[in-house]
Amino acid sequence: MDILPSSSSGLGRIEMNTEQETLLTPSEVANLFRVDPKTVTRWAKAGKLTSIRTLGGHRRYKESEVKALLVTTTGKSIKDGEK
Repeated sequence: MDILPSSSSGLGRIEMNTEQETLLTPSEVANLFRVDPKTVTRWAKAGKLTSIRTLGGHRRYKESEVKALLVTTTGKSIKDGEK
């Protein structure tokens, strides 16, 4: 599985070549929910979100899973390309 920087904005988004799944940083997820990034980490520890660890030990979250949680918890959705 190749992990490459996304060409969209390069702000920490990573696309996985095999599945074309975009990964978000804790800060990006926190911005969507308007919470602190530490809250996102707590959600991962509690099992609300699945985190993927980079080789450096940083957490990343699948965009599709984050969008699903956003819809179920707030009733809001984000448009593709609007992150």
